[in-house]
Amino acid sequence: MTHILFVCHGNICRSPMAEYIMRHLVSQAHLSDSIHIASAATSTEEIGNPVYPPARRKLLQHGISCDGHSARQITRADYSRFDIIVGMDTYNMRNMMRLFNNDPERKLHLLMDFTTRPGDVADPWYTGNFDATWRDCLEGCTALLNLITNRKNSL
Repeated sequence: MTHILFVCHGNICRSPMAEYIMRHLVSQAHLSDSIHIASAATSTEEIGNPVYPPARRKLLQHGISCDGHSARQITRADYSRFDIIVGMDTYNMRNMMRLFNNDPERKLHLLMDFTTRPGDVADPWYTGNFDATWRDCLEGCTALLNLITNRKNSL
């Protein structure tokens, strides 16, 4: 079983979008029994809140539900519970590097680094552009899933 954790600042926009997109892709690939997916925040600002309404609407436009999501903060224990921990931007990565003692097992990655367009996932909180965030998350999650399935097939 591969355990993946997506992380952003508040766990109400980008990381839940990535979480639910990845769940959808994994389900379509009939891999739900072998890949566990979750998301978390680096901050405490939104703990307990659902997915931000425009992010929820964007997911629903693509037939993806995020019902039941409740924002939570990442913990030190998450490092041992997850195999791949994916930050949405460099700010998230800096926070996680501090929390996880500079990532001794090299579990931390930026989502867009799995693509041909490395960098940060567009932050819709400031731009309102949920289309760009959707595209980034879909591209990153697709590339990550391809990497995981190709790695398993090559074992």
